Amino acid sequence: MDCYGLFYSVSPSPVKLRFIFVIWLFSSLAAGQPQVIGSLQPIRAAPGDDIILACHVEPPIDVSGLTVEWSRPDLKPDPKDRLSRVDYVHLYRDRREVTDIKISSYVGRTLLSTAGLGKGDISLNITNVTLEDEGKFRCFIPKLEGQKKFAIVILVVEQNSPTTETPLQPRNLQTPDPKEETADKGVSSRSNAIPVIVFSCLLGILFIGFSVYLGRKHFRKPEVPNMI
Repeated sequence: MDCYGLFYSVSPSPVKLRFIFVIWLFSSLAAGQPQVIGSLQPIRAAPGDDIILACHVEPPIDVSGLTVEWSRPDLKPDPKDRLSRVDYVHLYRDRREVTDIKISSYVGRTLLSTAGLGKGDISLNITNVTLEDEGKFRCFIPKLEGQKKFAIVILVVEQNSPTTETPLQPRNLQTPDPKEETADKGVSSRSNAIPVIVFSCLLGILFIGFSVYLGRKHFRKPEVPNMI
């Protein structure tokens, strides 16, 4: 059996091909869903510095109506707590900060930019950094419509350490005009969604055409030679 015949002998049926295409299509659409992305490099600071733990949603969407949690995954719960609860570095819920379950050492030292939340920026501002702040921080949006709902940001605190510049800082601390914010949000959402939709449709058309060709080629009746 030649390679051409071997390919058709192991090729899936048109029904299986359509099933695979449906799974592939849903995977392609899921790829365009929002996801939480944190700083790829550790944030370095010296004691007393004011820093920003960079974290945002990509593509940018308005998350001001969602819950945003900043926590310390490397901290263990209080052994005296029967529920093994861990307090938050910063908890944003119902469009305001919740301080009832906030780690006491972070009271009055953390801030989320309200303007930034409207553009998917959930970066956390921390003032007067201490050596005890060093470690891992987790930014988490529980009800985000995407598969990647959290990211880990690492903070390194050293004496005489230069503060790491974060690319999100200039955009976050400026309060945009509401009209401009709405326009930017709409343009950004469309510009991120259009390429994904177009690419998925083109690949879908090619995949369907190829599956139909395989089906016809596989089930085509052999030609009967003319008998003279």
